[in-house]
Amino acid sequence: MDFKESGFMYLLGGLVVVFITAQSLFFMRKAWSHGKELGLSSAMLKKTVASSILFTVAPALAILATVITIAGALGLVLPWIRLSMIGNIGYEVTAAHSTLESFGILGGLNLEVKDKTVFAAAAWVMTIGSVMPLLLLPLFLKKIQNKIGKTVTANAKWADLMAAAAFIGLIAAFIARAIAGAGDKNIVGDGAGFLSVCTLISAMLFMLALQRLSKIPHIEWLEPFAMPLSMLLAMGVAMLLAQILPQNLATLEWRG
Repeated sequence: MDFKESGFMYLLGGLVVVFITAQSLFFMRKAWSHGKELGLSSAMLKKTVASSILFTVAPALAILATVITIAGALGLVLPWIRLSMIGNIGYEVTAAHSTLESFGILGGLNLEVKDKTVFAAAAWVMTIGSVMPLLLLPLFLKKIQNKIGKTVTANAKWADLMAAAAFIGLIAAFIARAIAGAGDKNIVGDGAGFLSVCTLISAMLFMLALQRLSKIPHIEWLEPFAMPLSMLLAMGVAMLLAQILPQNLATLEWRG
């Protein structure tokens, strides 16, 4: 039996998923109760939950694609465990790939790992890099929240400006990644290229269209779903273009 997908590994993965699910349900219940205490209606809370669920679909698809990418080398269970918890999609792939190359496996994630030592090293590197936030947040989160609270109290406009700047910075990072982001040369479609720009433009157009539609009477409920829906629709466009465009155009990358 392959040690990467042994019964023990599946048991470990199942325990992790049960723990994460229980933790999520616990905090969702606490958040719902607190929302009631603040005077929010059940309808508004349900709308928020539905919007949040839909918003996670697109990132979940990206995570699934990452699991499949790493599974060829490290098996299905380890990537499943790692990406079910705290982590970063880009970091997990980079960490696994760098670890394998450090052991002389030049094919990186394209080759199956059969050495337990290499597998364990990859698991440790993928995990340790994501542990730091868990150590820092309990120590410094309260101080950070207090400072943010004082800033908001002293100058509400400045707080709104900082929040807007952070959001614009986040969006700008995604736009820059699609236009000029350098990708892994071993992964087709990881860098900026024709398809990434088409996906970006599609997402923008879908977002504008859905925002316009949400202003029409009786379909105002569409507004909180505009962003996740535009992400999903843009992903659909990307998959469609990848199938119908000539391969040399669909895979064209200038920062691959």
